[in-house]
Amino acid sequence: MELRARIPSGPIERKWEKHRFDMKLVNPANKRRYSVIVVGTGLAGGAAAASLSELGYRVKAFCFQDSPRRAHSIAAQGGINAAKNYQNDGDSIYRLFYDTVKGGDFRAREANVYRLAELSVRIIDQCVAQGVPFAREYGGLLANRSFGGAQVSRTFYARGQTGQQLLLGCYQALEKEIAKGGVTMYPRTEMLDVIVVNGRARGIVTRNMVTGAIEAHLADAVVLGTGGYGNVFYLSTNAKGSNATAIWRAYRRGAAFANPCYTQIHPTCIPVSGDYQSKLTLMSESLRNDGRVWVPKRSGDTRAPNDIAEGERDYYLERKYPSFGNLSPRDIASRAAKEVCDEGRGVGPGGRGVYLDFSDAIKRLGAERIAERYGNLFEMYERITDENPYEVPMRIYPAVHYTMGGLWVDYNLMSTIPGLHVIGEANFSDHGANRLGASALMQGLADGYFIIPLTIGDYLASSKPEPVGEDHQDVRATLAAVRERTRRLTSIGGKRSATSFHRELGKIVWEYCGMARNSEGLRKALQLIPELRDEFWSDLYVPGTGEELNQELERAGRVADFLELAELMCIDALDREESCGAHFRIEHQTPDGEALRHDDRFAYVAAWEFAGDGKPPILHKEPLAFENVALATRSYR
Repeated sequence: MELRARIPSGPIERKWEKHRFDMKLVNPANKRRYSVIVVGTGLAGGAAAASLSELGYRVKAFCFQDSPRRAHSIAAQGGINAAKNYQNDGDSIYRLFYDTVKGGDFRAREANVYRLAELSVRIIDQCVAQGVPFAREYGGLLANRSFGGAQVSRTFYARGQTGQQLLLGCYQALEKEIAKGGVTMYPRTEMLDVIVVNGRARGIVTRNMVTGAIEAHLADAVVLGTGGYGNVFYLSTNAKGSNATAIWRAYRRGAAFANPCYTQIHPTCIPVSGDYQSKLTLMSESLRNDGRVWVPKRSGDTRAPNDIAEGERDYYLERKYPSFGNLSPRDIASRAAKEVCDEGRGVGPGGRGVYLDFSDAIKRLGAERIAERYGNLFEMYERITDENPYEVPMRIYPAVHYTMGGLWVDYNLMSTIPGLHVIGEANFSDHGANRLGASALMQGLADGYFIIPLTIGDYLASSKPEPVGEDHQDVRATLAAVRERTRRLTSIGGKRSATSFHRELGKIVWEYCGMARNSEGLRKALQLIPELRDEFWSDLYVPGTGEELNQELERAGRVADFLELAELMCIDALDREESCGAHFRIEHQTPDGEALRHDDRFAYVAAWEFAGDGKPPILHKEPLAFENVALATRSYR
């Protein structure tokens, strides 16, 4: 396997412009001769499907939900970054680029990140034109607020519903193309494999989740926009349906998987309340603009928060990181919360929580102003906890949220399988070892609206794919493999549900590959995960058959993939003998407890190649060059 990043030459601020000119084009009359499959219809996939259809390509779009409106992008609450500098507070494309590279702890490609920052300003214009109701100042200008890891206000938002409003704009663009006939939509359809013909991605195998029918869909190129793999931990802020099957099947077909150990823990989630829970709820990072994070100074202090005097409170983020305070990046804020809870100063049941207090902001601005900014988030919190955050502080604790790892892609967002493109959270490309808040929506829309429509054209014009029929031997073989896997899952006849295996796997991965990792724990996980996987394939019980609506079968297939992915995550975490961003190896930290990188040995992207069942994966390294941002110790103090 060869990793060819295809990064353009020249100054960084000219790379994308130069690359756009150098790419080959498909003329408008020829575009309708080509077909493209898009899997996933969240912000990245929906934007890609709509944009490709508008250009004239014939598009098939697939989602496992009953409607693209139910994509997990809808859950993104706080905002979307863009370097518009409306506040005149010193922001610029270069500063957004710098903050993103630094926020990722210098483990991302400079060229990709600069392009993201450059395109950010166009995303806002696109979304405003679609009617997205961004918050506005009194005079009508778009409003901005701050997010972690930045000292400027560059985050555009629609109260606490930004993802929902952006998705509705994207959905309208997609529905227009469906009505026009350019996009054929396949809801309630799950991708189960990639069809590779003569080394190129030429289609997918799907299962109709209502009828159980297994079918092949062929095209000239395939785009995966299927999100991240955070649900490997079982408890996460992801929707329960979010899964890794699409990218994991692609990995097994030859797509390199990059940096799987980079999984983000979000500091602002409602704490776990019991073993009955199947997911966790995220409270937007935007709340940290006005909420102050604190715990009691005294260990074991169980008094009500309003009974604890100001002098007895430890505003630990403001104390440790005075330059950024409560808007410290997510990885740093998460580890700081864990640290104070480990000291016995956590609050709430089990001592696994910290306070997010709005009393100062309410006194300064008034409850009405706070309600304007965060009212729906406050309402959601009260419905879940039965506590009024206008009167008592919220209780929050870190939880799994986002995955920076994903399929390796080049500058054109193409994987190591020619013709297989990967966008949004499904790829690894822009966030390094830690994602700054409000950058996920930015990346998804940049990939879908502005990058993939151009790079797909370059691929098609360069490769000129030949027709492939359903009778091709590689198509038949892939269909047969999916049918056999389905038959195997339904015929084990054991006693345990897929959910029980998933919950046990999640505990293992959280314990040994969660907020903090060490060699001993990772080796323990690499012993436990294969044992659990063997038990899964001998004691799984899936009622019903594959020829019908069968949600247990869906879960079983996804858990089977998580059981393999979890092992690769731990292998990658064990191999990376440094701490960087969200990957915190206890053995590698500074005297004051911060992440300690080893740039001389690990300034690279770790891209893993599937070597076959029962064989260790093969590591390939893409060196990272920093020509515009000097490698430095990451500090927010």
